[in-house]
Amino acid sequence: MSGWSAAAGNPHKKARTSPYPGSRVERSHVPDEKVSWLVEWPEYHSVDYTASSVLARPRWADPQVGESNFSPKFNEKDGHVDRRSRNGLYEVEDGRPRNPAGRTGLMGRGLLGRWGPNHAADPILTRWKRDSRGNKVTHPVSRKNILQFVAIKRRDCGEWAIPGGMVDPGEKISNTLKREFGEEVLDSLQKSRAERQELEEQLHRLFSQEHFVVYKGYVDDPRNTDNAWMETEAVNYHDETGEMTGCLPLKAGDEAKEVRWADIVDTLKLYASHSQMIQLVAEKLGAHWSGELHPDYYE
Repeated sequence: MSGWSAAAGNPHKKARTSPYPGSRVERSHVPDEKVSWLVEWPEYHSVDYTASSVLARPRWADPQVGESNFSPKFNEKDGHVDRRSRNGLYEVEDGRPRNPAGRTGLMGRGLLGRWGPNHAADPILTRWKRDSRGNKVTHPVSRKNILQFVAIKRRDCGEWAIPGGMVDPGEKISNTLKREFGEEVLDSLQKSRAERQELEEQLHRLFSQEHFVVYKGYVDDPRNTDNAWMETEAVNYHDETGEMTGCLPLKAGDEAKEVRWADIVDTLKLYASHSQMIQLVAEKLGAHWSGELHPDYYE
């Protein structure tokens, strides 16, 4: 699954939705055929919006472009901040980076801290759905085994999603995956030191097993703007026997409102582009996804 691009005939959609998350700001309307920057549109005028929480300059946010002592090195590793895109080089116009997937109807940074790519990491933990006897459950139509993954309900929008979060400056992706999973799925921030140590050992075993990178790159996210956008690295950790995840003490924490094991089916409605990532995992493991009839079903 490559990045979203208007040129590829798959223009981002959630990055053009209004109102902008957490606000009443309406984006300028951008029709599908004018998303790509390659399409000339001299009349294009996007709304300029950066949330006050970002302008307050928390440690995870850049200053405004044009401020003194702020000379970001776009398309490069800028100190501890990685301003490189996983989708290749992006253009910079008037000192502002330009969203590689096209127009969004809104300039500035919205809720995002960094100009350009804002890097996140999403751990996708899966296991086979099993009945009371421990046998794998198959779907009656596709006759494929049903896969489950750990899903969270986000506090900010109430949508179900893959757990995950932002990569701290200088942090390794592997550490982000473990940290975010612990904070959102196991409520590690509220545990005692002894409990945290026990969880850390459990997570180390879980995240040290064989895994595969599901996707790296641009994410069609409702927080994206013309000048700031989300990118992620989604990694699948699959527990084939279910032994390691059987005693996982799920408890929503940090930015998660609820947490549960969710069946992977094609009717899943998830935040941003998470459904596409989950579909890739199902296909990779040969699990049930679509509701299409299996050829043998007619026998």
